[in-house]
Amino acid sequence: MPTYVTLLNWTDQGIRGYKDTTQRAEAFAAAAQKLGAKLLNIYWTVGPYDLVAVVEAPDEETATAVLLQLGGVGNVRTTTLRAFDREEMGRIIAKATG
Repeated sequence: MPTYVTLLNWTDQGIRGYKDTTQRAEAFAAAAQKLGAKLLNIYWTVGPYDLVAVVEAPDEETATAVLLQLGGVGNVRTTTLRAFDREEMGRIIAKATG
């Protein structure tokens, strides 16, 4: 299943409710699961991003739906990267080199 790394920053609303962040992460995991995706892990970070989430989804449409729902709540803004594991990268290299 494709993997997505999502970099998150709290909005003003999100930082005001920082005490609920772990409960919000649980709600995000449940919402993702309902749509057919899985929150593999979430990390609270120091630096230019407040959180990093690793999500598996069967396709880009599902991943986008999950992240639209998350953003629609208003606590975070997201930047999402499609991540490739070693096996996927091997296939990509094989295609690129003919």
